[in-house]
Amino acid sequence: MTLSDDHPDVVAIPPFIYLGFLCLGLVLEFFWRTSLLTPPLRLSLGPILIVASALLGFQAFREFQRAETNIEVYRPATALVTSGPYRYTRNPIYVSLALAYVGGALLADSLWVLGLLVPVLAIIHFGVILREEEYLLSRFGQAYQQYQSSVRRWL
Repeated sequence: MTLSDDHPDVVAIPPFIYLGFLCLGLVLEFFWRTSLLTPPLRLSLGPILIVASALLGFQAFREFQRAETNIEVYRPATALVTSGPYRYTRNPIYVSLALAYVGGALLADSLWVLGLLVPVLAIIHFGVILREEEYLLSRFGQAYQQYQSSVRRWL
């Protein structure tokens, strides 16, 4: 394995997957208008989810910085991060992105955006997470296998 090959072979950079489907949902919403909730409910729940997402994402990023490892999926992992939010979910950044996505769907009042979360999560699961797990298992072996058996993939 060369240094340029030392990374998970994911289908795309994960935030761009979420962003691409969010944009697609907004385009669909422009042409075929939908509605989710009453304005007071969606305008209060949307920001709460986005703030929760930001807090979770910040904590996850901070753990990567503490471990002095790369967070980018196209760079090698130099340490296995199991502290902070990684004690409860193996993928707090993807949980964070999903929360932000749902918050955005609520703020946009778009059933299209919300409905497109299903294919987003399928792509994240099959095209990103499973590939990252395979990479981490080859990189960290028994340590990662033990972590997998003790911490859930999502929540």
